[in-house]
Amino acid sequence: MAAKVESSNPTPPAIQIGRSRPPLEVEDLPTPEEVFKVRRIGLAELIVFVIGPSLIALGISIGSGEWLFGPLNIGQFGFTGLGWVILVSAVLQVFFNVELARFTVATGEVPIVAFGRTPPGYLVWLPVALLFLFLAFILGGWAQSAGSSLFVLLTGRANTPDELEIVRLLSIGLLLTIFPFVLVGRRIERTLELVQGALLIFVLISLVLVTLTIVPLDFFGEALVSLVTPAAPPRGTNPSLLGALAGFTAMAAGLNFMFISYYRDKGYGMGHKVGYLSGWLGGKPGSVSPVGKVFPENEKNAARWKRWFRLLLIDQWGVYFIGVMIGMLMPSILVRYLASPVAAPKPDASSILVYTATQLGEKYGPILFSWALLIGFVIMYTTQMIVLELLTRNATDGLYSASGRFRRWMRGDPRRFYYPLMLALIVVIGVVIHVAPPIDQLVVSGNISNFAALIFPFVVMYLNRRLPRPARSAWWSYLVLLANVVFFGFFFVNFLVTLLTGQPLVTF
Repeated sequence: MAAKVESSNPTPPAIQIGRSRPPLEVEDLPTPEEVFKVRRIGLAELIVFVIGPSLIALGISIGSGEWLFGPLNIGQFGFTGLGWVILVSAVLQVFFNVELARFTVATGEVPIVAFGRTPPGYLVWLPVALLFLFLAFILGGWAQSAGSSLFVLLTGRANTPDELEIVRLLSIGLLLTIFPFVLVGRRIERTLELVQGALLIFVLISLVLVTLTIVPLDFFGEALVSLVTPAAPPRGTNPSLLGALAGFTAMAAGLNFMFISYYRDKGYGMGHKVGYLSGWLGGKPGSVSPVGKVFPENEKNAARWKRWFRLLLIDQWGVYFIGVMIGMLMPSILVRYLASPVAAPKPDASSILVYTATQLGEKYGPILFSWALLIGFVIMYTTQMIVLELLTRNATDGLYSASGRFRRWMRGDPRRFYYPLMLALIVVIGVVIHVAPPIDQLVVSGNISNFAALIFPFVVMYLNRRLPRPARSAWWSYLVLLANVVFFGFFFVNFLVTLLTGQPLVTF
């Protein structure tokens, strides 16, 4: 049996899923109206109250893939042979997100916690999951990229090698400005949702308007056709950069589990009964339970589950997927156009951070020069903001749920660990950004994300097979999860062979 029901008179019934974690108490699913405190969920309520986790996720997904690796690859080689990689990566990652969120909406347990239910248990999966996250995202390339953009905004020119330390100090200063954003608010998730929503509206609308105004329509046609045209990547494509593009197109391939806790904090499904991480100013201690809950199998809960799952699909496919594709295509189309004249310089790893701004400035004047720098700064800054918060959040959730001794040490308040850890991570990232240029750091991050896709889809399969029947995955979902393993695994293997031998396994 996938799930065993235990009952006794003094305690509520409980379902044991997997091993090494406590059983899940059984309670009815709440209705969306109950969670969001509205009479009905219409379009207005959907926009104002329900949509949210996807906006925060877009804050990290519209980052290095969309602003750097997409334009870098496409500016050099065009869309043919690359467009389908973008589309397949985005589709596979959204499917993976939905399957990750399925368990969290059904039980309230976030992936970093739920993974511990998979054999051999949390003593293995918790450190493994955190190791992947920190290896990929502690490098701080986004902060350094934001610092570089800010330097050019302030001085009107790129920094010289002698001024690199100034850029790094600016980057550290930007990291410190993130801390106040998570201090306030009843729910940290809600604060980030509002900040990211406002900044994303500015980024996406201005990107669309500028690109539509400047770029001829035939460049849009080339981009759209390439999405559905199977073709080998262009000759000379760097396999490591291509792997980073695949991994970072929609977020971080196999590491997308890191943002799913926002669905718990938003109150989706059983997340409403498990709680959320609260802010220091405006929040309260003990607002999140270390163990999830699950719903009984009956008609009432099956109907409620369908409603919650429909809202999840709207958030992921209707908001996240569309936002990802706009965020990827607009900068890439713009750079493709700017690099298309024969005499125009092509972007490379050393110039991509300021390439769009430089070319727009030369062709159209200082206003668009400053606009492109500002957009690049906002994208990289918001990405680093969410990366820092997610590292802190996942470590806090994992340790708080795994250890009763840790909870007693924190006196039942995870904020006592969350905020000191974030400050410590700011110090660590401030040191790490001195190690390598930002593009090199981000290439490594993207390919580690692909490595994670070789592992975590199998964990998701194990967990979702053990949910109550109404919440279990369809048979074809397992095929899509296996496609994640194959697709992203190919790019990681090619990157690894290149790293070890100096020659890729597959050349283009």
